[in-house]
Amino acid sequence: MEDKELNVVEHLEELRKRLIITVASFLVFFIVSFIYVKDIYKWLVRDLEAKLIVLGPSDVIWVYFMLATVMAVAATIPVFAFEAWLFVRPALKPNERKVTLTYIPALFFLFIAGLCFGYFVIFPTVLNFLVELTGDLMETNFTAEKYFRFLMHMTLPFGVLFELPVVVMFLTSLGIINPYVLQKVRKYAYFVLVIISVVITPPDFMSDFLVSIPLLFLYEISINLSKIVYKRKLKKEQEWNEEYGEEV
Repeated sequence: MEDKELNVVEHLEELRKRLIITVASFLVFFIVSFIYVKDIYKWLVRDLEAKLIVLGPSDVIWVYFMLATVMAVAATIPVFAFEAWLFVRPALKPNERKVTLTYIPALFFLFIAGLCFGYFVIFPTVLNFLVELTGDLMETNFTAEKYFRFLMHMTLPFGVLFELPVVVMFLTSLGIINPYVLQKVRKYAYFVLVIISVVITPPDFMSDFLVSIPLLFLYEISINLSKIVYKRKLKKEQEWNEEYGEEV
């Protein structure tokens, strides 16, 4: 009983250590991002014909904090993934350690790819559509707060959801899920993804459609990648058992 309690304490201490490193990394990246936040701001508004409006002095600080936070989160993802891998590494077999370690850079690049997809494809399409709805009836002006809030709604979800394939591959490698379960719950997953797309987009059919299709496509990619990982996992386990025996 004491050994079990000691083991739990050691795991909690290890988890605490990994969390501290992750949070410290985020704070460092946040400070660096905040130093260059004006340059980031200028790059994001470079194509706007008019300057954004602020309704109060705190709006500027809120926008700068939001931009610095997004940059810090993006930079912290590899650190968080590596610390999570170090935490679960003792429970993994040698071949599983090598495979799961390769997913860490993929998480970062897919997050960036998701942000780019949202920023260069979804965001301008939806924004232009909504602006054209006003036509000549209204004069269109944007406050900095609402513009960047809308921008985050159109980009951040894709940064997170683009990591779905890698997360699925990682969980498949650990044996937590398999492609057959993903296929069985496909219709429920489709429903959840459509709900997500409706929630994060403005209330119009075009926006919902533009966001829903990539999410459903990502789910299908995740299933196919899970199949590949699952087959390799079974093959590796078979080779392991043949070499070291069932007991090992």
